[in-house]
Amino acid sequence: MTPSDAPPASPIWFEQWRSAAITRLGEPVLPSTDEEVWRYSRVAELDLASWAAPARAQDASVPDGAQAVLASLEAPAAVVVVRNGSVVHRHMAEGWAEQGVYVGPILDAPAAASPQDLLGSVAAEGPDVFATINDVNLIDPVLVWVPAGVTVDRPIVVIDWIDAEGVIVAPRLVVRLGADADARVLEWHGSDDVAAFVTSLVELDLDHAARLGFGSVQQRGSRVWQIASQVSRVAADATLDSAQVALGADYGRTRTDCRLVGRGATGNLRAVYFGEGTQTLDFRTFQQHAAPDTTSNLLFKGVVDDNSRSVYTGLIKVEKDARGTNAHQTNRNIKLSEHAWAESVPNLEIETNDVRCSHASTVGPIDEDQRFYLESRGVRTDVAERLIVAGFFDEVLEEFPVPAVVPIIAAAIEDRLDRRSEV
Repeated sequence: MTPSDAPPASPIWFEQWRSAAITRLGEPVLPSTDEEVWRYSRVAELDLASWAAPARAQDASVPDGAQAVLASLEAPAAVVVVRNGSVVHRHMAEGWAEQGVYVGPILDAPAAASPQDLLGSVAAEGPDVFATINDVNLIDPVLVWVPAGVTVDRPIVVIDWIDAEGVIVAPRLVVRLGADADARVLEWHGSDDVAAFVTSLVELDLDHAARLGFGSVQQRGSRVWQIASQVSRVAADATLDSAQVALGADYGRTRTDCRLVGRGATGNLRAVYFGEGTQTLDFRTFQQHAAPDTTSNLLFKGVVDDNSRSVYTGLIKVEKDARGTNAHQTNRNIKLSEHAWAESVPNLEIETNDVRCSHASTVGPIDEDQRFYLESRGVRTDVAERLIVAGFFDEVLEEFPVPAVVPIIAAAIEDRLDRRSEV
């Protein structure tokens, strides 16, 4: 499963790195649903042999779908477009390079960024075999590098688009913020109507007192399978605000590992998801508190309709040196159809005293009292349900790190509700 057309001028360190990954992968052994972290998943349906190895893109144009996303953004600080795993477009507004900011292929990054030390520095060998499959199939890993003390006051945008049929695609994004740096990054996963298998991996690395708003939108086509991981390392007094939106894919899974490794670190994790048809949207989260006085807040909210399924399993882990931890985990789900299904399993693992931790989850239909309240004021039932669903998601979308794309997300949710009302 090595790329059929690797970049011709890859640095020696990258070729050695890839060779080590190939050796480590060997003959891939896929996980089983007997493992807790894969329970309720559809991994047993996956046949890796049915997908072709990736190749460097021959068409370097920006796909129409990616251009539509870019049109919603006014003067971003930087843009990278990745097409079928290859970077086909990059642009950075004037002034940022002079401040040491770099956004583009990690293989072209300046020596000051130490790219050979950044790739894999947070994820290591990754949380599962799919991270190693990503290592093996990488073509153009993307780096966002913001030096210490620099504030980037406009969004940095990375669009990952797929329009090749029948391939494995391995997007990789590494975001590194130096001490007291501040940035907002949007990662958009889109596709044409193609069948593809995606192993996406994101590494977020925040140095002391850095502040990162990271928004990820997954709006793949209905024949795409995506198994993704987001791994973050948050140092002392740094703050990560991460928000996910999942609307697409036949099977879309994201594992989120938030590691709070420095005193006073904060990780805020939010997500909205809306399943329809026979989709499965699958989320596994790990809030790891490894240092004292750390804080994490998780809020994942989902809607399932038709015969779709959602899965949420989460773990707050407080290690023995993490006294003063303040951690919360909440998952809320609405079922719009009696045939839809949602699984919600929050967990706590605490190895020290002097902590404040809580978890909560709900799965159920639209609240009858809310619907009755609206209907009693003359609102039709179908309109009332739309208003309730929109309000249900607002709590997360109002805090999305890149507000300019929220109207696109809201429109996609409205489209789903429109399809439902037409049935």
